[in-house]
This record gives sequence, structure tokens and C-alpha cells, in this order.
Amino acid sequence: MSQATTQPSGPGAPRPHVPVDQIRAHTYVDGVYSIVNPQVGTAKNGKHFLKGIIRDATGELAIRQWTFDESQLGELAATGFVWLGGQAQEYNGQVQIVVDSISAVEVDVEDLKRLLPASRKDIPVMEDELRRIMGSLSHPAMRALADAYLSNEAFMARVRQAPAAVSVHHAWIGGLLEHTLQLLNLAEVMLPLYPGLNRDLVLMGLFLHDLGKTSELTWERGFAYTTEGNLIGHTVKGVIMLSAMANKISRDEATRLPADALLVLQHIVLSHHGSLEFGAAKVPSTPEAIFVAMLDNLDAKTTVAIHAVQREKTIGPGQDFTDRVWSLDTRLFRPDPLA
Repeated sequence: MSQATTQPSGPGAPRPHVPVDQIRAHTYVDGVYSIVNPQVGTAKNGKHFLKGIIRDATGELAIRQWTFDESQLGELAATGFVWLGGQAQEYNGQVQIVVDSISAVEVDVEDLKRLLPASRKDIPVMEDELRRIMGSLSHPAMRALADAYLSNEAFMARVRQAPAAVSVHHAWIGGLLEHTLQLLNLAEVMLPLYPGLNRDLVLMGLFLHDLGKTSELTWERGFAYTTEGNLIGHTVKGVIMLSAMANKISRDEATRLPADALLVLQHIVLSHHGSLEFGAAKVPSTPEAIFVAMLDNLDAKTTVAIHAVQREKTIGPGQDFTDRVWSLDTRLFRPDPLA
């Protein structure tokens, strides 16, 4: 079996790295990885232990540290990157890493190239499809509004790169674009079933709903919130951006948005989280706003669930359920009973 190093190098030493997809049972792992959803579990003997997921651009694996100082948890979660040393072992048919030592670390740009996951879909192809759908809007002012965003290359460069979240759904490079296109495609299939909805408002609302994340999130040194993201958030930032773009196109009377159309689009952005409890500034109060919020919730939660169950991997005895997925507030049953 492969050996990462002959002995642990420690967090202050050069950072060797075995790609996650190359880690096998008995591999000694000694390097830097991204950490996801670190939690404190309780063993049958009442002792606390660390559990979580490490990942890099190639995949992810479960980790366990059976003797763990709970005071470390906050720091591990805050940085999102750890140095760890430990032995990979097979447990119930799956590989996991039993950690000897772990500590939070800061990473540089070179580290990020191998530590951050990226969309498995072709980003230029996704962008072309998004542009095609937005070019099909029927109202001239709505097409002009879409073009105000799409013609801004500096802005679109961030749309192509941004994750859709730090750790919940579509938390990978290109995740925002992938999520937005998925919603637009869902709407294209479903809108004929709801002829009472205005297609332009729905598609524009879906396109706009998360664009504030291009300012809310940073990914140049790992997935994190910017100062603007912490103080304002992507929904309010999205409305600020929308107001600026609407003002830009209103200089031409032929492409000026009707006042109520602008208000309705602002409302969709502010209400797309669905309820005040989950961060919406307003409860969805138009048919289009309700539709957008429901589609957004559908794609986000379904993506989280599919990612969590990992059906592409062998499910061993005792592994039928995931750990609790906090964003879904449940443990998920992993097997496909018809597979």
C-alpha cells in the first residue's frame, strides 16, 4: 500500500499530500486537506470523539479521532483547512482515516488548486446554455436587463467561478453557475404546467436570486464569507445590484422596466429563502416568488441529499444511514432499494 511519508511531518513542515482518491487502507496520511462538517460525537463509553469529512479536488473521506479536545472544534470549523496525521483503515467495507493528530491551518493559493472541489460539468457549456435561456425572454426590457449582467465580463468571470455556498449545497468552484442553470432548466420543464405564471419573471427571478453571492463569498483562499457578505448578505446585495442594472437600462425608454416589474423582481430576490426563519427578508407574496423559492429549495436540498448518501460508493454493514446532515436536520437512508 502507498505511504504518504515515513513519519508525520507536522503542521509546520512541508505539506505532502496524498490525493483523497488514492488513499487506501493502511495508507499513512500526513498532509493538508479541506475539512467539512466537523462534529463531536459520543462513543458508547460516553467519551467524545471528532468526526467529519476531509476532501480535496479528487474526493472525500470520513475521519475519526477517538481522543479529541472539544476546544479545538471551533478553530477547525472556522479555518476550513487542517493538517492531519493518521492511518487509513477499512471499516464496514469503506475507508476512513483514524486521526492521530489534527490542527487548523491557513493555506495559500497553490494549496487551493488541489484542496477545493470544482464542478464536474463543463463551465463554458453551462454558461452558453444559461445565455441561450436568458436570450429567450420575450419582454424587451427583461432581455435588456439580462444583457446588462451578461455583457459585464468582469462580473460573469465571478459567476463562472463562484460556489453557491460555503459548505451546504453546490459548495464547489462553478457551483453558483451550476445551481442557477439547474433551476432555469427545471423551470423550462415545469412552466408549461403552470400557464398562470409569467415566464419572464420566473426565469429572471431564478437568474437573479443568488447573484449577490459573487460579492458575499470569497474563494480565492478557500470558501468563506467576505466582509460585505457578513454585513449585508447576498439577498440585499442582489437587490442593490438589480437596482443599479435597472437604472442603467432605464436610460433608454424602449428598455425601461415597468415600475411594478422591478418591485416584483426585487421581491423575488428578497423572498427566495421562502420564510423569515430561513433568512428571507419577506415571505414570498406573488405566484412567481413562491415558484422560485420552492424550486430553489428543491434543488438545494436534493443536491445536499444526493451528495450525502454517496450511492456511488459501496455501502457496508452498519452504514445504511449517514451522520446527521444539519441542513436537512436528519440522517439519510443511503441504499437505493431497487438498485
